[in-house]
Amino acid sequence: MWLRGYGVTADDASEVEATVRAVIADVLGLAPERVARFDESTPLFGSLPELDSMAVAGLLTELEDRLGIRIDDEEVGGDLLATFGDLLNFARAKTLSLTSRPAK
Repeated sequence: MWLRGYGVTADDASEVEATVRAVIADVLGLAPERVARFDESTPLFGSLPELDSMAVAGLLTELEDRLGIRIDDEEVGGDLLATFGDLLNFARAKTLSLTSRPAK
């Protein structure tokens, strides 16, 4: 199964999702079982007391490290962390666009 114009499989997208869930659990100190129940509409920033402004920096840095991506300051806004789905879609787009680039 191919995803919306990306040259990657659903397995790749699942791996990104698993990584995002693990980062949220690790950085925020949440139980993995709790994070496993997050769906795309689960609110994050403003709804999770653990996700304060200081934790945002740690969360984004850890996503960069584990996914091998770079998140520029101008990409970070309130809508990035509004819901789990927003964060997941951002991470997938950043990560999967790396794999769809032609090799040099």
